Amino acid sequence: MTGLLQRVEQSIQNRRLLKRNQAILVAVSGGLDSMVLLRVLHALAGKWRWQLTVAHFNHQLRGRSSAADEKFVRKAAAAMRLPVVVERAGVRRFAKKSKLSIEMAARKLRHEFFARVARKRGIRVVALAHHADDQVELFFLRLLRGAGGEGLAGMKWFAPSPVNSKIRLVRPLLDLTKAELREFARENKIRFRDDATNFSLHAPRNRIRNELLPLLRKKYQPGLAKAVLRLVEIVGAEAEFAGEAARQWLMKRRTRNAERGARISTAIGGFEKLPVAIQRRVLQLQLVELNVPADFELVESLRASAGSFVSIGPALSVARDAAGTVKLLTRQPVEFNTNELAVDFGGGAGRADFDGLTFHWALKSSNGLRRRSPHQTESFDADKVGGHITLRHWRPGDRFQPIGLKSAVKVQDWFVNQKIPRARRRQLVVAAAESGEIFWIVGQRIGENFKLTSQTKRRLIWHWQRAEMKKNQ
Repeated sequence: MTGLLQRVEQSIQNRRLLKRNQAILVAVSGGLDSMVLLRVLHALAGKWRWQLTVAHFNHQLRGRSSAADEKFVRKAAAAMRLPVVVERAGVRRFAKKSKLSIEMAARKLRHEFFARVARKRGIRVVALAHHADDQVELFFLRLLRGAGGEGLAGMKWFAPSPVNSKIRLVRPLLDLTKAELREFARENKIRFRDDATNFSLHAPRNRIRNELLPLLRKKYQPGLAKAVLRLVEIVGAEAEFAGEAARQWLMKRRTRNAERGARISTAIGGFEKLPVAIQRRVLQLQLVELNVPADFELVESLRASAGSFVSIGPALSVARDAAGTVKLLTRQPVEFNTNELAVDFGGGAGRADFDGLTFHWALKSSNGLRRRSPHQTESFDADKVGGHITLRHWRPGDRFQPIGLKSAVKVQDWFVNQKIPRARRRQLVVAAAESGEIFWIVGQRIGENFKLTSQTKRRLIWHWQRAEMKKNQ
């Protein structure tokens, strides 16, 4: 038995991937990886009494080449006297209809095919040909997308099928490099088909494979695969521990709450006292249960503040309470206030009343020097503001450049950063210059582009007062 066969058999035994007398569905594309997997399992099948069935999914993405791949796999299975099941599907059409990338659409249809065949034939295990290079590529793909520990842990040696949890996916080649597989194929005269799309730089994974990884190996780390696989193993174990600790904490808290009432939930250790990693997983697990995408920004928003609802859609919000429980709130969409008032600057001074506020304004000459403004009074460069303005309320898409900032921000983001309660945001009045740009939000900073400077020739002095305050004076 060759070294590679021994290594694969050892991995299968040590990790309990396959049992004696087991029926195995082997996913075979016709490429190097899957043909080596098929040959290895076939070589070990007699000793372990495995019953192998070949499964080939024709993605119909490469025209005649896809048809040739199918023919090649059928011929290889026949040579080994193995049953083969083939299915074809228009992946490109399905991707367009489902609004998925070609890669994701192909993966979805492929796994549905494997699960369907396995279920019909009473097979509980599907063997896949992923190897160490695939793991490294996936690590960098997820790293560049900002994945957390669970994502960076990469593929598992065994995992439930994404389509049917009763079907187990196993990856016996996961610690072998592409070079080792290629050498094994050369020594054993294993024929295979090359997929030209693997060299296309259109897909992100291919750019990582053909551009980034060769550069890293040449310039930074010749043993890149070994280093990354070690890191994946470490990160995976730590992510698994954090996940299990979070599940145990949730289970204990829910059990105690059910038995004695919610008020004693802190008896098992309050949410705020948990390590940050466990807090994040506790929130992530609950969001998944609620079918809410648990991205990092949402988890951090919930973790940072108890009781504050975070919007996740037009009519949905989530929040966590002090005990760490995530709640989903369905609400009716709030209508934006469309009231507005046009104000023309004529006569040098005037007054305007809008939605419970009274504004007094005056135009004065200026030497451009900044002056300290009285209470509830602001001064602007009148020429930049223009001859008339509009008083209105905040609307979706509004942007504002507060004084001191180098660029404009979304008004909604500004409200969040300033911790302005959601109910109050739609009550605030904004003032839009003649150009349409917001130059002021009542009670907030003035606009950067409308401040007084040494070049200011005329000042717009703006004083405001609420109607109820005026009555009490």
